[in-house]
Amino acid sequence: MKASRLRGIFPAIPTPVNADDTIDEQATRALVAYLMQRGIDGLVPLGGTGEYGALPRQQRVKMVGLCAEAAGGTMAVIPGVLDPGFHDALQAGRAFADAGADALMLLTPYYTSPTQAGIRDYFLRYADAAPVPILIYEIPYRTRIAIAPEVLHELSRHERIIGMKACNTDMYHFLRLMAGVSDRFAVLGGEDSLLPLQMAAGARGGIVVTATMLPRTWRAIHDLAAAGRIAQALELHRRLIPLLELVFAETNPGPMKSVLDLIGVDAPLLLAPLVAPAAGLQARLRCEMARCLAAEALAGG
Repeated sequence: MKASRLRGIFPAIPTPVNADDTIDEQATRALVAYLMQRGIDGLVPLGGTGEYGALPRQQRVKMVGLCAEAAGGTMAVIPGVLDPGFHDALQAGRAFADAGADALMLLTPYYTSPTQAGIRDYFLRYADAAPVPILIYEIPYRTRIAIAPEVLHELSRHERIIGMKACNTDMYHFLRLMAGVSDRFAVLGGEDSLLPLQMAAGARGGIVVTATMLPRTWRAIHDLAAAGRIAQALELHRRLIPLLELVFAETNPGPMKSVLDLIGVDAPLLLAPLVAPAAGLQARLRCEMARCLAAEALAGG
């Protein structure tokens, strides 16, 4: 897979599960079909939205295989690898590649609180050993570890590190990142709340949680921003703010999963330690999601 394919909207998708914590294959296929019919550019299963840490290992591999089968080679499948240790992460990456992954989204190593030198060496060592190219996944509000822009600049020049999901909400950090990465390195925005601004600063698209719910609206936001029409992209994005407030009011993907039936995917179950969101939140989100879907339909979606 080449960095040139990392453009557009890549939904970070939830993992539909049964009551026994196995993959709900029917709901997964329905979800992927819904997204593919609505103009997305790739699939990102098994990130935080996919409840990676709570999903049994063999079920993670199954999820990658289902996505790859459904995509049929028409779009990239880039699963997250969220293990905290190098060897477990590499084992997972190899299994995902065997199941059909085109690239891997590798999380910053956490809990051990590595130095910047340790982070640099971790990604370089992984890129050299992995069977497919990798994207760096930086999300410091989850891992408590930020990657220095200078380290990202160096990593961006490794031929097998083709991009990153940028979830650092510090926009100055993002600007410093963009000022020094390789031209061939594809930065994808990772924050639903910031994507138009990240694209204005140089991101080539985004890995977006709520693109699972409203793929055509996010496609419209992307296309406006990619065309340099930032004011219009921001105007459309503002209409999503009430939805974003509700989707992230409790830990993702709980709220989102509670309303997926509105797009024809019945997959409300969560994995421990997550529990169903509060009833009041679900009700408010359901009303807002219905409003957004109606607006999308009115706009031709």
